[in-house]
Amino acid sequence: MNPAIALALLAIVGLLVTRLPPLSVPRSPTLALLLASGTPVVLLGLVLGPGIGVLDRPTLAALTPLTGLVVGWVGARLGARCEWRLLRRVRRETWGVVAAQAIAGIGVVFVAAWLGAKLVPGLATAWTPRLPAALTLGGVAIIPGAKPTERAARAAGVPPQLARRLRRVALVDAACGTIACAFALALGHPRGGHVLPGWLAWLAVAVGSGVLVGLVFVGLSRLAGRDEDVDLACFATLLLGAGIGYATGLSPFLVCAVASALIVNVSPHGRRVRAALAAWEAPTYAILLLLVGAALTPPTVWVLAAVPPLGVLRLVVQWSTLRSGLAYLPAAGVPLNAGLASAAQGGAALALGLSFSLVYAAPGAAGGGAVLTTIALGVLLTHAVAPALMRLAFAPPRLTPGPLATELSPGPSPD
Repeated sequence: MNPAIALALLAIVGLLVTRLPPLSVPRSPTLALLLASGTPVVLLGLVLGPGIGVLDRPTLAALTPLTGLVVGWVGARLGARCEWRLLRRVRRETWGVVAAQAIAGIGVVFVAAWLGAKLVPGLATAWTPRLPAALTLGGVAIIPGAKPTERAARAAGVPPQLARRLRRVALVDAACGTIACAFALALGHPRGGHVLPGWLAWLAVAVGSGVLVGLVFVGLSRLAGRDEDVDLACFATLLLGAGIGYATGLSPFLVCAVASALIVNVSPHGRRVRAALAAWEAPTYAILLLLVGAALTPPTVWVLAAVPPLGVLRLVVQWSTLRSGLAYLPAAGVPLNAGLASAAQGGAALALGLSFSLVYAAPGAAGGGAVLTTIALGVLLTHAVAPALMRLAFAPPRLTPGPLATELSPGPSPD
């Protein structure tokens, strides 16, 4: 079918749907989380991409600079949360325990994905190159979504104080997962110079580029006299960071994340930068979800079979490691079952999947598209189970019945 005719038919169907009477759908926290997280937008991208071919592979290749900008913006949102003023409130015990469970989760999922790609020919064809793909799946598996986690917490009735503590724990997980994904992307550059190996040189250039972009904003912000000028400097700086990441084969996500982390900790306009990033959050995530849906590839049976075990393995490792660590460090102030609370994932995981596609393949191509499809299916699965796991994580302890009182029957008097 002609893509233009298919798009016109899709528009007609959309107009007809708006004329239908409202349906009484039972309220469900899972359905509400799926709708709020943008699943319909992903499905729309799936229809426009693999469905009717409007966003086909050549079109996605032409939109690669836009993809890099969107990925960089999501990275900047994550980096803007890494403010030392808030991070220093995390107790030392919490840092150690949460970092240990994050590393354990990354390692277990990485080993499982690497062994699966080595033993199963279907996964070996889909997850290529094997080592970076397995490390990316391990790193992404530990990254929770800030907004989906907050929605799941509200649905489960978690108190605000515990929700704030959970966000700090999730930030540590996200930082560890981003570092693992950065190493995975660096492995795609094995050739180095006379001084540093290729992967280490790639990491040094990526981090250095992020620092340089952050310093550019600091310089521009000193010339800004109004808030609108700060917003313009923020947009121009992130455009520069995403452009550097895309043009030089670096990760726009990593470059912009480092730049925004430097900005919020050094610049006096850090609060204004966070507000500017939040103001563009809705359209940016909509474009991200649309591109993710269009870049998905038809999953093989082995990929469909691998997603649930990887998700279950991730949750079991997170829960068991964090629970065992907190059992010995009760002063950390984190509930024992907090490992189940960070199940929901969001835009950061999808953006890192797109970043993998930018570095190793064009979006929609084999390898990068298959890894992105695996990540997207995993994110969808986490949204389905997040509300129930959040309620389970903060459920009150069951009261054990006390010992039954022994009833004494009157007996004959010794007198």
